[in-house]
Amino acid sequence: MPQRRRLGRKSRLAHSRDFARIRREGCRITHGCLIANWNRLPDGSSPRVGVITSRKIGNAVARSRARRLLRESFRLHQQEFKEPVEVVLVARNSIAGKKFADVEKDFLAALGRAGLIAF
Repeated sequence: MPQRRRLGRKSRLAHSRDFARIRREGCRITHGCLIANWNRLPDGSSPRVGVITSRKIGNAVARSRARRLLRESFRLHQQEFKEPVEVVLVARNSIAGKKFADVEKDFLAALGRAGLIAF
């Protein structure tokens, strides 16, 4: 049976100070429908994610869907990171109306270009 990949409370960034710190001190890459900001963590840590969606994307339904798509992409691929990182994913306007496969492709391409996952 394959290992269950969960995205529990410890895997999520919750405080605005953490988001601000990662965006200020970390690295950044833009690809397709997302912007990824990341910061490396000490060995032995687990990867963490936070998602930002602005009102430019659309109404509450569209923003929630964008958050779900980005979180699900992270959840499915969190075991593939070369080293532990904390990632802030910022949804761009172009995410509205995209299918999961397209969002996942942009996620993998961005993190692959950044050298965070083997792609």
